[in-house]
Amino acid sequence: MPDWNTRLELSIGTEVVTPVESFTPTFTTTVTPIHSIEADNVGVVRQPQTATFVMTVKAITSVVAVLTRHALEGTRFNLTLAERNGTDWTFSQILFRDCIITSAVPSAVVPNTEPKATFNGIILGFRAASDFVE
Repeated sequence: MPDWNTRLELSIGTEVVTPVESFTPTFTTTVTPIHSIEADNVGVVRQPQTATFVMTVKAITSVVAVLTRHALEGTRFNLTLAERNGTDWTFSQILFRDCIITSAVPSAVVPNTEPKATFNGIILGFRAASDFVE
């Protein structure tokens, strides 16, 4: 029976990003079927793969400033998603290389609620064979 008290940890380089509200990677591997006058679905045309992410962070630590600086400067950075402890997840670590933030959206400041910042980005260097550790 899994111990669902474990959690995933997100890092930029060696700095742990905390507290993360959510992190959603998306991988797109689009293919278009090829048809002929003799038969349907005789092959496919593969489109380039893309990988993106959306990350929401509580804006109460310096990591928001780091992410905002990366966004404004357009610098590339590595993100690591890993088990902090335990073995409940289907992977122990995923490395996303050469990430670039494409937009940064801070939330409104509201009394009695911590502000949040949402970052959208693209992952330029994901290699499933070497960057996904089971």
